Amino acid sequence: MTRTPATLRPLSCHSRTESASSRHRPTVRRATHFLAATILAALTVTGCKKTEETPTPEVTVQAEKVASTDLTEYIHGDTVLSPRAQAAIIPKITAPVKTFLVQRGAHVAAGQLLAMLENRDLAAAVQDNKGALTQADATYQTTTRATVPEDLKKAQTDLAQARANLGVAQATATARASLFAQGAIPKRDLDTANASLVQAQSAFDVAQQHLDGLHSVSQEAAIKSAQGALESAKGKYAGAAADLAFSEIRSPIAGVVTDRPIFAGEMPASGQPVVTVMDTSFMVAKLHLSQEQVTHIKLGADALAKTAGMDEPTHGKVTLISPAVDPGTTTIEVWVTIPNKDGSLKAGGSVHIAIASQTLSNILTVPNEAIIATKSGSPAVMVIGPDSIAHQKAIKTGITDGKDTQVLSGVKAGDQVVTGGAYGMDDGTKVKIGPADDDDAKPAAGKPDDDDDKKPAAGKAKGDD
Repeated sequence: MTRTPATLRPLSCHSRTESASSRHRPTVRRATHFLAATILAALTVTGCKKTEETPTPEVTVQAEKVASTDLTEYIHGDTVLSPRAQAAIIPKITAPVKTFLVQRGAHVAAGQLLAMLENRDLAAAVQDNKGALTQADATYQTTTRATVPEDLKKAQTDLAQARANLGVAQATATARASLFAQGAIPKRDLDTANASLVQAQSAFDVAQQHLDGLHSVSQEAAIKSAQGALESAKGKYAGAAADLAFSEIRSPIAGVVTDRPIFAGEMPASGQPVVTVMDTSFMVAKLHLSQEQVTHIKLGADALAKTAGMDEPTHGKVTLISPAVDPGTTTIEVWVTIPNKDGSLKAGGSVHIAIASQTLSNILTVPNEAIIATKSGSPAVMVIGPDSIAHQKAIKTGITDGKDTQVLSGVKAGDQVVTGGAYGMDDGTKVKIGPADDDDAKPAAGKPDDDDDKKPAAGKAKGDD
């Protein structure tokens, strides 16, 4: 006999009628048990969620403290490099090139011979004028040392003789006048003596005038005439010699040959350089800056120059600040001179210049990587609080040196600001300070890395995405 489970057997106290209706009770009990199990499972799951709730995640970031330090502002600009000195040598005479003595890239000294032009006709002209100069010099020497002194000596001798003759004639005339008064001689002898006196006086006057003329006019004129002929001969010789010298192409400066556009035997066109020499031992960067930027720049100020492919910038100095404003651009030209002993800087190459402007002492600064832009465009930083929660704080900035920026308000010394390590971090994010992680530095999937932004990953304000 099969035994009926106790849960299904009717109680003996029940009537037959009740026993018949009890056949529907197992279905009700099963539904009740299922509902209770479902509620219990739901309560169990709910309890597990409360006890196993996920903690708030931490983001690893890098941070630095706001500190007081000295800061130098730099004025930046881009330009091209120019040599300190340049000579594009154009011949002053028209002649074919006879020979070149240098090639491109050759280092030359000031005055060094670089090329020769055809100059045989010029050499002949020099020789001819040299002969004329020698002749003029000989004439000058003869005039000043022989002719003029001899003429002067002769005039002095003639005057002395005329004076002596005049004396004799005067004595004779006086004696005969006395004799004639005594009746010792006829009147004819007295007249003859008087006539001789007149002739002697005339000869004396002529000799005196001749000597005076030599002293005042003739001697000086003769010397000047000879001297003028000599100077003329010297000038012609110097001109011929200069033309001959112009056929020798020499470098006016020390530097490097950067261009030699023609070959030996060719005739350079009018105004065409035959050789170009540049002094590249120093390079000059000529910047055009606004009047406001030039306000704090001084002569001798330090500057940094960097060209493409250069690992480290090169130091230079401000050597010129134009005293006038360019009327066309309303800018001021500033020259930065950069040493270039190794020749790494090339003329005509582009260069980025940073000129040291004003320096402020004991000011609050933050790294540039810590500065972010809010949705309104104003600068801000993420400050890490004592509870390791990062909060966005607006700041007011001052000068910058390209690495650090002055903070005028918004933070205080000792505050820790996020400098990197989190991308798109929201205000109120819990953080921990740790080493940089390459994965953290990468942008999230689907977000391009904007090189033009130049802002750190942690620098995005809440809602910027």
